Amino acid sequence: MKYTKLGNSDLTVSRICMGCMGFGDAARGQHSWTLDEEHTREIIKRGLELGINFFDTAIAYQSGTSEQFLGRALRNYGKREDFVVATKFLPRTKEDIEAGISGQKHIEKMIDKSLENLGMDYVDLYIYHMWDYKTPLYEIMDGLNRIVKAGKARYIGISNCFAWQLCMANELAEREGFAKFVSVQGHYNLIFREEEREMVPYCREENIALTPYSALAGGRLSKRPGERSKRLEEDSYAKLKYDASRDQDELIIGRVAQLAAERNVSMTEIALAWLLTKAASPVAGATKFHHVEGAAHAAELTLREEEINYLEEAYVPHRLVGVMAQNTAAPKAERPV
Repeated sequence: MKYTKLGNSDLTVSRICMGCMGFGDAARGQHSWTLDEEHTREIIKRGLELGINFFDTAIAYQSGTSEQFLGRALRNYGKREDFVVATKFLPRTKEDIEAGISGQKHIEKMIDKSLENLGMDYVDLYIYHMWDYKTPLYEIMDGLNRIVKAGKARYIGISNCFAWQLCMANELAEREGFAKFVSVQGHYNLIFREEEREMVPYCREENIALTPYSALAGGRLSKRPGERSKRLEEDSYAKLKYDASRDQDELIIGRVAQLAAERNVSMTEIALAWLLTKAASPVAGATKFHHVEGAAHAAELTLREEEINYLEEAYVPHRLVGVMAQNTAAPKAERPV
């Protein structure tokens, strides 16, 4: 495994981040295909054996049970300082807003619950999961800064935002002396490259780490056209994101399969090796041993320039999908100040 510094932080992370959305009680969340605790532990242990030290979860994953499974496993498999743990918080609910709970108080409540779930005193990276137009940005940045100062999070990151939003947030933090975002977790893979318009060059200029999610497009980049899996059949959110562009994406997926055959490696290795030329540490989910093994092997695979060009040249622009399609501002007169 290879390692890198996470942006403007002193965190040393594996070039592959284990995504933990596939862990947790399947009866308590948005996904029916997640692993129970016994099988979660097996995957985490295999990842550690392969050198993965970076784990990404969220309080929203299976009602907090992903955090619980991860925390219990890591306590059994090593010392806290051996791991880099990231988790995320959701925006305030309508009920929170009506009850007058401020953004600062909400963030404090969220981190305390995540730490309880994880059984940890701190997280290494606390991530603003999605842009919240109903909470003033000052409250968000102040709240995050307070938990950093309290030692509950070492650094902060952001997910599902536009480059202008990240820039605006970090400029506010700079002005107020708050902690700044050191990483961004966006939707980015070989068949969805819209982050390259503004986010990728901005992060390169500011040394902000890219830790993309959906690195394998919900499994599509790891399977030849026509191959099926439980997740491909049951993950309605991934279908929402990718089914509409299936025809234009299959050409690229076919090229991934072709290069994998030529190099005698898996499609997972080809797709992630490409993404590793763009990002610090892609978030790769794993529910089977070959998933985590393929991801780890990708960190050792170097693609030639002509192979990179071959994978990229068939791409055409995509419309925004998923959470980013919902990242739309309310009329300015309706926003909080």
